[in-house]
Amino acid sequence: MATPLKQILDYDDYAAIPPDGKRYELIQGDVHVASAPSPRHQWASRKLERQLEDYFEGRGIGRVFNAPIDVILTRNDVVQPDLVLVTDPTQISSRGIEGAPELLVEVLSSFTETYDRNTKARRYAALGIRHLWFVDTSDRRIEAYRLEGSMWSPVLEGERDDTLTHPDWPGLTIRLSEIWL
Repeated sequence: MATPLKQILDYDDYAAIPPDGKRYELIQGDVHVASAPSPRHQWASRKLERQLEDYFEGRGIGRVFNAPIDVILTRNDVVQPDLVLVTDPTQISSRGIEGAPELLVEVLSSFTETYDRNTKARRYAALGIRHLWFVDTSDRRIEAYRLEGSMWSPVLEGERDDTLTHPDWPGLTIRLSEIWL
Protein backbone atom coordinates (compact mmCIF):
# COMPACT_ATOMS: atom_id res chain seq x y z
CA MET A 1 0.00 0.00 0.00
CA ALA A 2 1.37 3.40 -0.98
CA THR A 3 1.87 6.05 1.68
CA PRO A 4 -0.37 9.05 0.98
CA LEU A 5 1.19 12.49 0.57
CA LYS A 6 0.77 14.92 3.42
CA GLN A 7 -2.04 17.38 2.89
CA ILE A 8 -0.80 19.99 5.36
CA LEU A 9 2.93 20.67 5.50
CA ASP A 10 4.76 21.76 8.64
CA TYR A 11 8.07 23.35 9.56
CA ASP A 12 9.96 20.04 9.25
CA ASP A 13 8.69 19.62 5.67
CA TYR A 14 9.60 23.23 4.93
CA ALA A 15 13.12 22.81 6.33
CA ALA A 16 13.63 19.74 4.12
CA ILE A 17 13.06 21.67 0.86
CA PRO A 18 16.38 21.61 -1.02
CA PRO A 19 17.84 25.04 -1.85
CA ASP A 20 17.12 25.96 -5.46
CA GLY A 21 17.23 29.78 -5.46
CA LYS A 22 13.47 30.20 -4.99
CA ARG A 23 11.68 31.57 -1.93
CA TYR A 24 9.30 29.13 -0.30
CA GLU A 25 6.65 29.91 2.31
CA LEU A 26 3.99 27.94 4.17
CA ILE A 27 0.59 29.47 4.83
CA GLN A 28 -1.63 27.16 6.86
CA GLY A 29 0.41 24.22 5.60
CA ASP A 30 0.15 25.12 1.89
CA VAL A 31 3.42 25.79 0.09
CA HIS A 32 3.87 28.97 -1.96
CA VAL A 33 6.84 29.70 -4.23
CA ALA A 34 8.21 33.05 -5.44
CA SER A 35 10.99 33.84 -7.87
CA ALA A 36 13.89 36.13 -7.09
CA PRO A 37 13.01 39.81 -6.60
CA SER A 38 13.81 42.57 -9.11
CA PRO A 39 16.60 45.15 -8.67
CA ARG A 40 14.00 47.89 -7.88
CA HIS A 41 12.50 45.63 -5.24
CA GLN A 42 15.89 44.93 -3.65
CA TRP A 43 16.92 48.58 -3.74
CA ALA A 44 13.73 49.76 -2.00
CA SER A 45 13.97 47.00 0.58
CA ARG A 46 17.60 47.77 1.40
CA LYS A 47 17.10 51.55 1.59
CA LEU A 48 14.01 51.22 3.81
CA GLU A 49 15.86 48.70 5.97
CA ARG A 50 18.60 51.26 6.63
CA GLN A 51 16.09 53.87 7.78
CA LEU A 52 14.37 51.36 10.08
CA GLU A 53 17.75 50.22 11.45
CA ASP A 54 18.78 53.81 12.16
CA TYR A 55 15.62 54.33 14.21
CA PHE A 56 15.06 51.00 15.99
CA GLU A 57 18.59 49.72 16.39
CA GLY A 58 19.92 53.23 17.00
CA ARG A 59 17.58 53.52 20.00
CA GLY A 60 18.16 49.94 21.14
CA ILE A 61 14.44 49.09 20.86
CA GLY A 62 14.47 46.51 18.08
CA ARG A 63 16.34 44.60 15.42
CA VAL A 64 15.62 44.71 11.70
CA PHE A 65 16.13 41.66 9.48
CA ASN A 66 15.87 41.32 5.71
CA ALA A 67 14.89 38.45 3.43
CA PRO A 68 15.61 35.71 3.18
CA ILE A 69 14.88 34.93 6.82
CA ASP A 70 12.34 32.45 8.12
CA VAL A 71 9.59 33.90 10.26
CA ILE A 72 8.06 30.87 11.96
CA LEU A 73 4.62 32.05 12.99
CA THR A 74 3.21 28.56 13.70
CA ARG A 75 4.27 25.02 12.85
CA ASN A 76 2.31 25.39 9.58
CA ASP A 77 3.05 29.07 8.83
CA VAL A 78 6.57 29.99 7.77
CA VAL A 79 7.05 33.16 5.74
CA GLN A 80 9.90 35.23 4.34
CA PRO A 81 8.75 38.85 4.34
CA ASP A 82 11.11 41.43 2.90
CA LEU A 83 11.75 43.16 6.22
CA VAL A 84 11.07 42.10 9.80
CA LEU A 85 11.19 44.21 12.97
CA VAL A 86 11.69 42.25 16.18
CA THR A 87 11.34 44.08 19.50
CA ASP A 88 11.47 40.93 21.67
CA PRO A 89 14.97 39.42 21.47
CA THR A 90 13.71 36.04 22.73
CA GLN A 91 12.03 35.59 19.31
CA ILE A 92 15.42 35.36 17.58
CA SER A 93 16.54 31.72 17.34
CA SER A 94 18.94 29.62 15.32
CA ARG A 95 16.01 28.70 13.01
CA GLY A 96 14.84 32.26 12.37
CA ILE A 97 12.29 34.55 13.99
CA GLU A 98 9.86 32.57 16.18
CA GLY A 99 6.39 34.03 16.73
CA ALA A 100 4.70 37.24 15.65
CA PRO A 101 7.18 40.11 15.24
CA GLU A 102 6.24 43.78 15.70
CA LEU A 103 6.35 44.72 12.00
CA LEU A 104 6.46 42.93 8.66
CA VAL A 105 7.18 44.76 5.41
CA GLU A 106 6.21 43.32 2.05
CA VAL A 107 7.72 44.90 -1.07
CA LEU A 108 5.15 44.21 -3.77
CA SER A 109 5.73 42.92 -7.27
CA SER A 110 3.25 42.22 -10.03
CA PHE A 111 3.65 38.50 -9.27
CA THR A 112 3.18 38.72 -5.49
CA GLU A 113 0.84 41.67 -4.90
CA THR A 114 -2.42 39.69 -4.71
CA TYR A 115 -0.81 36.99 -2.54
CA ASP A 116 0.83 39.56 -0.21
CA ARG A 117 -2.24 41.80 0.14
CA ASN A 118 -4.76 39.00 0.54
CA THR A 119 -3.49 35.57 1.57
CA LYS A 120 -0.55 36.74 3.67
CA ALA A 121 -2.23 39.84 5.12
CA ARG A 122 -5.25 37.81 6.31
CA ARG A 123 -2.99 35.22 7.91
CA TYR A 124 -0.80 37.89 9.51
CA ALA A 125 -3.89 39.47 11.07
CA ALA A 126 -5.16 36.09 12.33
CA LEU A 127 -1.78 35.43 13.95
CA GLY A 128 -1.50 38.82 15.67
CA ILE A 129 1.17 40.68 13.68
CA ARG A 130 0.79 44.25 15.01
CA HIS A 131 2.06 46.23 12.00
CA LEU A 132 2.14 45.51 8.27
CA TRP A 133 3.55 47.75 5.56
CA PHE A 134 3.29 47.42 1.79
CA VAL A 135 5.89 49.03 -0.46
CA ASP A 136 4.85 49.43 -4.11
CA THR A 137 7.92 50.26 -6.21
CA SER A 138 5.87 50.67 -9.42
CA ASP A 139 3.67 53.42 -7.96
CA ARG A 140 6.39 54.61 -5.55
CA ARG A 141 4.02 54.25 -2.63
CA ILE A 142 4.03 52.98 0.97
CA GLU A 143 0.98 51.97 2.99
CA ALA A 144 1.29 51.29 6.73
CA TYR A 145 -1.37 49.35 8.66
CA ARG A 146 -1.94 48.57 12.33
CA LEU A 147 -3.90 45.57 13.57
CA GLU A 148 -7.02 46.66 15.42
CA GLY A 149 -8.97 43.68 16.66
CA SER A 150 -8.80 41.29 13.75
CA MET A 151 -8.71 43.92 10.97
CA TRP A 152 -6.00 46.05 9.38
CA SER A 153 -6.49 49.76 9.92
CA PRO A 154 -4.56 52.29 7.78
CA VAL A 155 -2.10 54.35 9.83
CA LEU A 156 -0.34 56.32 7.11
CA GLU A 157 0.43 56.31 3.43
CA GLY A 158 2.70 58.28 1.19
CA GLU A 159 4.16 58.35 -2.26
CA ARG A 160 6.98 59.64 -4.41
CA ASP A 161 9.09 62.07 -2.34
CA ASP A 162 6.90 62.30 0.77
CA THR A 163 8.42 62.24 4.23
CA LEU A 164 6.33 60.17 6.62
CA THR A 165 6.26 60.20 10.41
CA HIS A 166 4.73 57.09 11.97
CA PRO A 167 2.44 57.91 14.93
CA ASP A 168 3.20 54.69 16.82
CA TRP A 169 6.95 55.31 16.99
CA PRO A 170 7.79 58.92 17.96
CA GLY A 171 10.56 60.26 15.79
CA LEU A 172 10.39 57.53 13.15
CA THR A 173 10.58 59.42 9.88
CA ILE A 174 10.67 57.64 6.53
CA ARG A 175 12.10 59.61 3.61
CA LEU A 176 10.52 58.02 0.55
CA SER A 177 12.78 59.88 -1.89
CA GLU A 178 15.65 57.71 -0.64
CA ILE A 179 14.07 54.33 -1.37
CA TRP A 180 13.16 54.53 -5.06
CA LEU A 181 15.57 53.42 -7.78
